[in-house]
Amino acid sequence: MNAPTMERRHLPERRATVREGHTAMSAVDYIAMALLIIGGLNWAMVGLFDVDVVASLFGAGSPASRLVYVLVGISALYSIWTATKMGRHRTPG
Repeated sequence: MNAPTMERRHLPERRATVREGHTAMSAVDYIAMALLIIGGLNWAMVGLFDVDVVASLFGAGSPASRLVYVLVGISALYSIWTATKMGRHRTPG
């Protein structure tokens, strides 16, 4: 085998690249974070002003608003999975 192929096998996984104690975030992480922020702000509007912005934009119970709610929920599950994975890789010290 040539040398570059051998070297690639020993490179750390991109998503787990650590730079000065911080883990690099992937595009999926940023999308999940954006959806969680949208969901959190929507819930804040519901709680404070009784206004569901997603339902106002797409229609209550419409397929588009249901899709947004499902994507926010999937983002929350993904974030829970990411947080538990990060917790397992953390070394005490």
